[in-house]
Amino acid sequence: MSIKSLGSLLVFISLFCSNKTVINAQNVNPKPSVDSVLYKTILHQDSVLFNAFNSQDIETMKKIFSEDSEFFHDKGGLTTYDKTISNFKKMFDQNIGLKRELVPGSLEVYPIKDFGAIEIGAHTFCHIENGKNDCGTFKFVEVWKNNNGEWKLTRIVSYGH
Repeated sequence: MSIKSLGSLLVFISLFCSNKTVINAQNVNPKPSVDSVLYKTILHQDSVLFNAFNSQDIETMKKIFSEDSEFFHDKGGLTTYDKTISNFKKMFDQNIGLKRELVPGSLEVYPIKDFGAIEIGAHTFCHIENGKNDCGTFKFVEVWKNNNGEWKLTRIVSYGH
């Protein structure tokens, strides 16, 4: 084997090995501590939001969403605060018994430095359709902003519908 061929082989091997290291590093999945104060805070905020949702309390929901919120839905597209609140109101007016439940064990919470937190999980929504309970489980990502202890929902991504 020539020196040039050997050099090319060594370059290839070093690139392959360094790429493999990068790929492995991207597969690391850190798990948040379920005992953390932040986790408990976001779990509480989630329960406040969806207790309001389940009881169709639009006034409480208005207070939870920030006025610059954006809601991304894989089927419905992007809506901003006013349209999101309007959509919830229309849904509630249909009175179809829509309820949401967090999937146990699915919640992950990660801090966002100098801002707030990311909440990731899955939830099940059920409603009455044709006299039967119709349920679906979907994934979500929510970004919460902490403004001196007041938590507001700023970004919502709902997908897997």
